[in-house]
Amino acid sequence: MFLRLLFAAIAIASFCEVSIAAPVKSRKASAKLSTVKKATNPPQSRYRRTPYVGAISIDADSGSVLFSDNADVVAYPASVTKLMTAFLVLDDIKKGRFSLSDLVVASPTKTKRDVHLRQPSAIGLKPGQSISVEEMLKAIMVKSANDAAIFLAEKCSGSVDDFVARMNEKALSLGMKSTRFYNPNGLPPYKRTIGDDFNVSTCNDLAKMARALLKAHPEILKYTSLKTCSLDLPGQGVVKFINHNNVMVKDKLKVINPDGSEAADGLKTGYIDAGGSSVILTGKRGNKRAIVVVLGSSSSAERDDAARTRLDDALDALSW
Repeated sequence: MFLRLLFAAIAIASFCEVSIAAPVKSRKASAKLSTVKKATNPPQSRYRRTPYVGAISIDADSGSVLFSDNADVVAYPASVTKLMTAFLVLDDIKKGRFSLSDLVVASPTKTKRDVHLRQPSAIGLKPGQSISVEEMLKAIMVKSANDAAIFLAEKCSGSVDDFVARMNEKALSLGMKSTRFYNPNGLPPYKRTIGDDFNVSTCNDLAKMARALLKAHPEILKYTSLKTCSLDLPGQGVVKFINHNNVMVKDKLKVINPDGSEAADGLKTGYIDAGGSSVILTGKRGNKRAIVVVLGSSSSAERDDAARTRLDDALDALSW
């Protein structure tokens, strides 16, 4: 009797294994399913969360906080970093060190690190080719060109290291106590070594930076409000770029004011795998302007939804 029960159990177990395994046609199909699952469920960490690591909205005029959620938690700003790069470029122009029409020459590509800096977003100038400072500003604000940020840094300070030192000095002068920059474009380090790390900041710090930038250089909106731009690039001809700021570009995400005008007019988005999607967004309703920062969303859709909601709510509060 015992043996009969044992054989029956083995038979049932074998049947169950076959039944479960039968729908899986191949290892390739299984791998494909696994890939799709990863794409629809981005990894989360302390720097990348649902709906975000942190968020804040402020009155651009007074600096008063309208909304705050984990605004002092450190995250990776990614290409949002390029706003600080633009800040220093505009500072130098204001001081008369060079003009918008001056040329910026692409530096030689010598190392794997330099190649890394050109990916995945770049204008792709070859060493010795040049475009104007103004065209470079459009490239970093609309295309989010990583190589253009490097070229501008070298134009301003002679070397990337010297420019990064200025970035950190500027951050401290603005009260950005939790911010540390290691490069002018926000890309992750090519290799993690001592003194070479991810740029880090907080929503609170980045809101301070954006407010100071708008006050010192309101002309920044000339570049961040561009939904598209066309650049005549050496060896490439005229190339059209589309802004990554979906709240400003995509109709379904736009914040529309009571008078029918569009509220959002900048500033900058950012993304890296390790830190997810981030944005500093600004917009105006009447004579009231708000600044919104969302850091470390697991997806661009979550970032856009949070930023759009926060901007609309902030402008409502300011216009009440």
